[in-house]
Amino acid sequence: MAEEFDLDLKSMQEARRLAVAAREAQRAFFHFSQQQVDRVCQAMADAAYREAARLGRMAYDETNYGVPDHKTVKNQFGSRAVWESIKDVPTVGVLRRDEARKIVEIGWPVGVVAALTPSTNPTSTTMFKILIAVKARNGIIVAPHPAAKACAYETARVMAEAGEAAGMPRGLVSCMQFVTLPGSQELIRHYAVSMILATGGSAMVKAAHSVGKPALGVGPGNVPVYVDRSADVAKAAWDIVNSKAFDCSVICATEQAVVADKPIASQLKAEMERHGAYFVNEEQAAALGRTLFGGGQLINPKMVGKTPQQLAAAAKISVPAWARILVAPLHKVGPEEPLSAEKLTTVLGWYEVDDWHAGCERCIEMLKYGGDGHSLVIHSRDEAVILAFGIEKPAFRIVVNTWGSLGAIGATTGVMPSMTLAPGGIGGAAVGDNITVHHLLNIKRLAYERAAPPSLASSLAPGVQPLSSAAAPAAPAGGAAQGAISAVEIEQIVRRVLRDLQTK
Repeated sequence: MAEEFDLDLKSMQEARRLAVAAREAQRAFFHFSQQQVDRVCQAMADAAYREAARLGRMAYDETNYGVPDHKTVKNQFGSRAVWESIKDVPTVGVLRRDEARKIVEIGWPVGVVAALTPSTNPTSTTMFKILIAVKARNGIIVAPHPAAKACAYETARVMAEAGEAAGMPRGLVSCMQFVTLPGSQELIRHYAVSMILATGGSAMVKAAHSVGKPALGVGPGNVPVYVDRSADVAKAAWDIVNSKAFDCSVICATEQAVVADKPIASQLKAEMERHGAYFVNEEQAAALGRTLFGGGQLINPKMVGKTPQQLAAAAKISVPAWARILVAPLHKVGPEEPLSAEKLTTVLGWYEVDDWHAGCERCIEMLKYGGDGHSLVIHSRDEAVILAFGIEKPAFRIVVNTWGSLGAIGATTGVMPSMTLAPGGIGGAAVGDNITVHHLLNIKRLAYERAAPPSLASSLAPGVQPLSSAAAPAAPAGGAAQGAISAVEIEQIVRRVLRDLQTK
C-alpha cells in the first residue's frame, strides 16, 4: 500500500514538473518562425520513422497486442505520412489574406496539450500527437496507458531528442514515466495545461471532458461493413479479411461485423475463407462470446489483439492453423449477443440481410451499440446506395471499397491522416473530424471595415433626437463634472490598494 501511495505522489509531482516545464518551453517556442518550427518537426518525424521497427517491436513486447511488423507500418504512418499531410500547413504569423472580405488570419497556439494515449496503438499515436501539437507551436506532455508506458516514453524521448538537436526548447515535448490515475488526473487539471487530447476507452474520454477545459476526446467504434449485391465481392473479401487481421484488429476503425446482402453472401463467405477467414459454428461463437466479454459489453483486456489460435485456446475450441480471423454468425445486436459489440481482436461478426434497406438498419443498430458517430465501411458499386449510406448513417467516416482499419485513418483514402478519429456530437465529442494540426491551432482575425456603420440617428428609438453639441449640458462651475473624483481622492485610493496588495 505504501509503495502504491509513493508511486501516486511521484506521478503527481512529475505531472506538475512536466506541465510547468512545457509551459516555459512553449513560451519560448512561440517566437519561432515557420521555418524553425518546420525544421524541428521534420527532425522529429525523421527520427520516429527511422526507429519505426524498433519502437513497434517494443510496443508488442510490452503490451503483447497485435503483430510487430504491422506496428512498424503504423509507426511509419504516424511519423512520415502524418508529417507529409501537415508540413505545408501554415501555422505561424499570417496564415491567409482574404482581400474581398478584408480579413487577415493569424495563427495562435493553444498552449500546452495533455495527450492521453491508448495501449492499443501507443507508439504511433504518440508520434502523431507530438507532430500535430508542435507544428502548431504547442507544448505537449504524453500521458500513456500504464500497460504501454515504456514504449510511449521511448517514442517521446526519441522525438524530443531529435527536436532539441534541431533547436526546439527543452521540455516542449515530454512523456510521463510514473503513470498512475492520480498522476494523469493531476496533469489534465494542471493550470499550465490548456487543452486535453484524449484517445482511449470511454471512461478516460469522459474524464477528459469533465475537467472543465477544452478537450478533444475520442473513444470506441463498433464498425459495421456492409457488402452490397453490386460490390466487387472478391475485392471486398480480400479487404475485409486483411483489414481485420491487420495488427490483430486493434485499430478502432477496424471492421467489427459483416452485414452481407443475401444474393452475394455465399460467394462472399467462400472468398473470405480463401483469404484465411474461419467461420465458427453457433456453439463455438457462444464460447468466444463468454471468453471475450464474460457477460459485459467491454472486451476482456487479455483478449485484445490476439490471434485466432490464442483466442481459441482461451475459449477451449479448435480452429485451424491457417485461420487469420474468426467469423461468428450473429442474429441480433445488443447485450444478448456479446459478439455484436466492439471486438479489438481477430473475431468478426456475420449478419445476412435481404437488401440494402435492411442492411442500413442493421448498421445503424451496430453503431448505436457502442459506435455512435465513429466509422462505417461499405463495399458497393451502386452510387445511389453508397450515397444513401453516407446521408443516413450516424457515422462521420463512411469508408468506401477499402479497408476499414487503414481507410478511416487516411492511409488508403483521402481523409486527413490521423490516429485520433472523433465521433462528433452524437458520439460525445466536440467534432467529427480526423484530428490534425488545425484542431490544435487557434486563429485570430484582423477584420477591416468594409461598410460604413449605420447613422446614429437611424438607430435611435422613435421620437428620440440625437444630442447635438449645442444642446449638450454644460459642465458645473470649476470645470469638474458633477460627481467626479478629485486628484487627492484618486491618490488615496491607489495608496489603499497598494497597501492591501502588500499585506496579502
